[in-house]
Amino acid sequence: MGRTLIKGLLDSRAISKGEVWAGAKTSATCEKAAAELGISVEVDYRWRVPQADLILICVKPNQANKVLCGLKEAGLREDTLLISIMAGMSTGHLESLLGTSNPWVRAMPNTPCIVGEGMSVVCAGKYATADHLARAKHVFEAVGQCTPADETYFDAITALSGSGPAYLYLIMEALADAGVRVGLPRQLALTLVAQTVVGAARMVQMSGRHPAALRDDVTTPAGCTIGGLLMLEDGKIRSVLARAVEEATKIVNHLAPPIPGSRN
Repeated sequence: MGRTLIKGLLDSRAISKGEVWAGAKTSATCEKAAAELGISVEVDYRWRVPQADLILICVKPNQANKVLCGLKEAGLREDTLLISIMAGMSTGHLESLLGTSNPWVRAMPNTPCIVGEGMSVVCAGKYATADHLARAKHVFEAVGQCTPADETYFDAITALSGSGPAYLYLIMEALADAGVRVGLPRQLALTLVAQTVVGAARMVQMSGRHPAALRDDVTTPAGCTIGGLLMLEDGKIRSVLARAVEEATKIVNHLAPPIPGSRN
């Protein structure tokens, strides 16, 4: 995701290659990312930290303690804006882990950022200002849409839009398989499904109408669509999708590592 965000910023000319650097755990990853992006990517980036005015942290939650300790030891300035995309890590948790008054912005993007169609959500921490939030929003708008939201919604946001592409890929796979079942070549079935999903999503975005109203437009009396919809309802598709988001939300809530020295 970090690589995707940097590429989006470079492609949109929001930053130049000389203004950005990156760090990774292995030399192999550094070499690959450097070749792809045309920027400096290093295992030991500590010497760069004191000069940075914005650092985007794209690691797993269980790596947070190590990364934040490394930044602090490297001479992180207290005015450096820190943006985290770590799932389940609240701004309060991050502020406690780091133990400084750095401004934090928490973000939740999703993988369609890779093709410039991401959906990202941001919120500000205790020390972040409106300007900090605007800077973070600008980063994610380079790879799709971005909207601010209250942090209390973030676990649900992570489960819905963060995990959402995986749910839709499963649904698309099932529909393509259904097309094969009724006689379509697999590639044709997948092409039909993918563009149908894109078109339906665009209809929701551009028309401003409720999905139920758009569904009714397709559903003629005694037609094939209503027959298919009844089968989906018989299979409890609504409750299954709702339960999937509910379960993912519960899991997100337990992803954050404990704060060192705490009893939780």
